[in-house]
Amino acid sequence: MNVTIRLEQDQDIDTITRLTEAAFQNVEHSGHTEQFIVNALRRADQLAVSLVAVENDAIIGHVAISPVTVSSGSTGWYGLGPISVWPNCQGQGIGSALMKAALAQLQQLGAAGCVLLGDPGYYGRFGFRAHTGLELSGVPPEYFQALSFGGELPVGVVKYHEAFEATE
Repeated sequence: MNVTIRLEQDQDIDTITRLTEAAFQNVEHSGHTEQFIVNALRRADQLAVSLVAVENDAIIGHVAISPVTVSSGSTGWYGLGPISVWPNCQGQGIGSALMKAALAQLQQLGAAGCVLLGDPGYYGRFGFRAHTGLELSGVPPEYFQALSFGGELPVGVVKYHEAFEATE
């Protein structure tokens, strides 16, 4: 497998939308709005990082990262997600490659750290951990995780951009 990771381009948007929809179609804990969220973030100019995984000129994965706010006033924090891989390409390391590239991109931007909502068993291997005092309202604390890029972890309630409420 010869996969490259690059920044999204305008001509990728339709494929990213279809890919994201397909990737979450059978996910139990999904609202099935992830494709709408990515497009709403893009329209609001809130995609700080948007990378695609490409193999043989075909997009097979995508990751989105957007700024988040923390009630304590901590700055430089971002939320990772959604991250999507075509169902027939999952389990081949594409998601891991996207994660590593996205986190490296955030560090290059000078980010303080990154949060995400997801499976601790999967995201723990990238250094993400649940932290007492850092929360996302309405979410079981073990699934809301953070990774600091060197500084202290903030304390407070994290809020994602309103685009995460998009339903179309």
